Amino acid sequence: MLQVVEICKGWEEEILSKVSFELKKGEIIAIIGASGSGKTTLLNIIGGLMKPSKGRVLFFGKDVHSQKESELNIFRNKKIGFIFQTYNLLSGLSLMENVLLSSNIAGIDSKDRAKNLISSLGLSKKEGRLPGMLSCGEQQRVAIARCLINEPEIILADEPTGSLDTQTADEVFSLLKEKVKEEERSMVIVTHNRRLAEQTDRVFLLEKGRLFEKCISKSNSPYQKLL
Repeated sequence: MLQVVEICKGWEEEILSKVSFELKKGEIIAIIGASGSGKTTLLNIIGGLMKPSKGRVLFFGKDVHSQKESELNIFRNKKIGFIFQTYNLLSGLSLMENVLLSSNIAGIDSKDRAKNLISSLGLSKKEGRLPGMLSCGEQQRVAIARCLINEPEIILADEPTGSLDTQTADEVFSLLKEKVKEEERSMVIVTHNRRLAEQTDRVFLLEKGRLFEKCISKSNSPYQKLL
């Protein structure tokens, strides 16, 4: 479904060095690593928000970054769903209006789907509330509904529980996983939270520009370099 092929990215020094992995349909993978290790940069490259210095991102065999800007915009809006740590909700729009924002931009009537998503995420009685009237956990659930509204094939989640306390993080992540699996989406999540990461199908470590896959190994190291 998605192939990341020897991605490199650098400015004064190389941030990513020949990073490669594959994402299958319905699979959830986690990428962990220290702050500044390049996790967000990698996510932005996968989502077409940033170009790699070298390498390719293939979506069903088509190079994402070979597309024209207009095609990239369509790709991002219809095929990719983004979830951010800081929610990125518009303060002047209601919960429902925030959820419908990307579908309105795409010219899609998604009101029924929005109501179903909002209900399934436990927010049905708060559709008219502004973000400032919601808790952090509720705001992140709104962000999840907004991400899913256009039925993206891949969800890219950047520290989606990083601003939440442990209990709320567990609840939000469980809801996110449930919706992703229920709708047979695929997801790449970057996080500092190893405990949450280990609830995904596969876990990778990004360190010094290289990607390592966590695996059961007879060696002392819990990580094995991804070849």
